[in-house]
Amino acid sequence: MGIRDTVPAAALSLASLVLLTGCQGGPLFQSEKDLDRRVSVARLRSINTLALEQRASGTAAPEPVTDPVALERARERFANADRIDLSVEEARAAALANNLDLTVSLIAPTINSEEINEEQGRFDALLFANARYINQDDASVLQTEANQATRWFITPGIRVPLRTGGQAEVRAPLTRAQTDNPFQPLNPAYTTDLEFSLSHNLLRGAGRRANSLAIKVADLNRQQSEARAKLEIITQLANAERAYWRLYAARQALDVRARQYDLATEQLARAQRRFRAGAVAEVEVARAESGLADRVRDIIVAQNNVLLAQRALKQVVNMPGLEVGTPQHIVTMSDPDPVYYELDAQALADEAMDARMELLELELQIASDEAVEAVRRNEALPLVTADFLYRINGLGGEFTEALNLASENRFEDWQLGLNAEIPIANTQRKAAIQRAVLSRLQRLATRDARRLSIRQQVLDAVDNIDSGWQQILAARQAVALNERTLRAEESLFENGRSTTTDVLDADTRLADARLRDIQAVVDYQIAQVDLAVATGTLLGASKIEWAPIDPRDAFVGAEPTRPSIIDPDGGTDPRDLADTPAPADG
Repeated sequence: MGIRDTVPAAALSLASLVLLTGCQGGPLFQSEKDLDRRVSVARLRSINTLALEQRASGTAAPEPVTDPVALERARERFANADRIDLSVEEARAAALANNLDLTVSLIAPTINSEEINEEQGRFDALLFANARYINQDDASVLQTEANQATRWFITPGIRVPLRTGGQAEVRAPLTRAQTDNPFQPLNPAYTTDLEFSLSHNLLRGAGRRANSLAIKVADLNRQQSEARAKLEIITQLANAERAYWRLYAARQALDVRARQYDLATEQLARAQRRFRAGAVAEVEVARAESGLADRVRDIIVAQNNVLLAQRALKQVVNMPGLEVGTPQHIVTMSDPDPVYYELDAQALADEAMDARMELLELELQIASDEAVEAVRRNEALPLVTADFLYRINGLGGEFTEALNLASENRFEDWQLGLNAEIPIANTQRKAAIQRAVLSRLQRLATRDARRLSIRQQVLDAVDNIDSGWQQILAARQAVALNERTLRAEESLFENGRSTTTDVLDADTRLADARLRDIQAVVDYQIAQVDLAVATGTLLGASKIEWAPIDPRDAFVGAEPTRPSIIDPDGGTDPRDLADTPAPADG
């Protein structure tokens, strides 16, 4: 192909004009294809109303519960429900295996690990190649100068970033030049060079420490995410235990209300029997019936509390077949066993300083702030770069001639350069340093405040345990005294020296005492959970081992790693927590 065998300039100009201005989707115009309108404006900006009368299956209110059959039916609302027995150990294990919030937290360290790989990848070697073609057609007044010429350049090479703040390159530029100059000794002319170059920073960005700071920050971020994941494990297990004991309290309260109903039924029978015998007025029967209706109302409230409490537990454990919307009822199989503990609050508070993940996360963030501050100080230095180039030259009328000349290493040259860039005021980078310093100082103040808060939480938790034990003792004494009072009122009623109101009031006081006893025991259990959380630990004799989850395993058929339960002797529980909840606590 000759030098003049090129695309006419007019054709190139016409093609460029058509490309730039031809259609609505051209590079100079907006296009609907550039947007992603997958959601309608109405869906984003309109808020609908909730018409309850349209959503309800019926608008007629149910008849009041008055007859004994209806009362009994309301009481036995849960009698035929499907039940699942669950111990507190199984609840904790199920939360480990299935809790969705926990899954989200366990994925975060995997994401941060990829951030480390990303920063490490900045130092990967790079293969590159440049190619260029030049068609020259210049007007010239001298016959010794070329009017037309063609040149092509190809430069393959490899670039290696240095972890000390520079880069090294090896290039092999190849060129071919052809001209219409009759005085050109080689036409066409080929060059085959081999170049070695090194460019290195001397101040700003110099040194391995300055160039590895981004990797250190990424690793600190990963450790923070693992601290947050460990904290989430502790939090979710504590939530599972709290929800379990609250469900236990709700079920025990329902039993208390049922016992009240039974006593009210017995009192109604006694009042009717004594009324028929002429020993009491008819008002005693009415009072007994009123008391029975009040007990049904209390049962309905207690039943709703059970539903709410077990739904909260279902949300935490998220067991297969026992999701939030399932109708199955959870029967708590573990009973609290309150034991008195004399605790050293100050020693526990000191231990919490090492175990609390919130404080560890803050310490890691302070270390990250220090690394960022070092980066900002390095960026404020002058930019001084040293460049070195060594080249072996090859030239010839044929490609093989140029290659042979280069291989003989007869012609070589080298260059050494120094570049400097010194900011005059350097205001921006100085401000960045001060901002990093202030952020670190702010974090240090936050650390001191958090230490104080953790110590307060531990001391409060210990006081709650001490107070809870005293409340248990007081509540149990109140139950015993109120039981004696109720028996006495029943005996007085049989002898005509008391009224139905007195009997029902005594029963109400007894029920309240029993409810306070139940709540005191449950609060004592929860106070122990709160103390464990305050010290960064878990209740029980078994510890938890966990590893980050990689959700990509699900796409290749592998099972993502879940937290596992380790027994006190150091062995791993062989049971698969993802399938069958295993006891996690002694």
